Amino acid sequence: MKAAVYYETGAPSVFRYEDVPDPVVGPDEMLMRVEAVSIEGNDTLSRAGGELASVPHIVGYQSAGTIESLGSNVSGFAVGERVVAIGLHGSHAALRAVHPLVSWKIPDGLGTEVAACVPIAYGTAHDCLFEFGRLVEGETVLVHAGAGGVGLAAIQMAKRAGARVIATASSPERLERLREFGMDEGVNYTTSDFPSEVRRLTSGRGADVVVEPLGGTNLVKSLQALAYRGRCVTFGFAGREGGSPLDVSSLITGNQSLIGYFMGAELLVSTRAHGLVQSLLDQVRAGGLRVVIDQTFALEDAEEAHAYIESRQAFGRVVLVP
Repeated sequence: MKAAVYYETGAPSVFRYEDVPDPVVGPDEMLMRVEAVSIEGNDTLSRAGGELASVPHIVGYQSAGTIESLGSNVSGFAVGERVVAIGLHGSHAALRAVHPLVSWKIPDGLGTEVAACVPIAYGTAHDCLFEFGRLVEGETVLVHAGAGGVGLAAIQMAKRAGARVIATASSPERLERLREFGMDEGVNYTTSDFPSEVRRLTSGRGADVVVEPLGGTNLVKSLQALAYRGRCVTFGFAGREGGSPLDVSSLITGNQSLIGYFMGAELLVSTRAHGLVQSLLDQVRAGGLRVVIDQTFALEDAEEAHAYIESRQAFGRVVLVP
């Protein structure tokens, strides 16, 4: 099969488009013909400096396509069905071995490329807001990186739940585009101190829930934007910073919470999470939630696609097509 591989971590230029052996499918797995790859945030981080499961390595969490064969122990799926699946690696390829526990049937009427973008981003957004952030109607939520996959999902979900939505982005143009998805107020983080802006926009109160994907100093500053009994849910290191000193004692007087979230762990221990993703796919198909695909690249152009993401120009998801 063809795949976008690399032999060492580094810049997008490490990618090579090569023939590699087809994946070996175990009795508990399915073979999927990949038709769309959603490039996730951790895909670029892994390529830049993550561990290599093999050499050459095929990076990638999430992809969608059609089932070509089933392992002897697999039930509930059929050859020819369209699915979207996640895994620790292997998405940037024409074929992929996937496990039923982290695979979902694509509803009729939902495009494969759109479905490829749903599980991680929309599942993460929903859990950060509701399962862990405990957002309720009338509260204020701060969504960082509003133009990203999780950000766009979180803005829509929070607005639909009756929350006031403040989002950050890197330009006035990007913030303006976010209004059609439900953003009430926007903060340009390149020109404004966002904790001060959030305080100003909320008459000094702060945000009840913060959806925080960047880590580092952004996480530290997010705690400064919390309201009394506010909850900050952090789930990534997209800011590419090392750890910043964090004095959680600052949370005590405001009865505030800092919560870490990783969707992979939730899927391993919770049948709820698997059902949630299927529900979100259904909601996207029905039009209750929108997926924005900024650009689509051929798999052989993985280098260009990753470079485009790292240029921070994308509004929504970037997809590879084998």
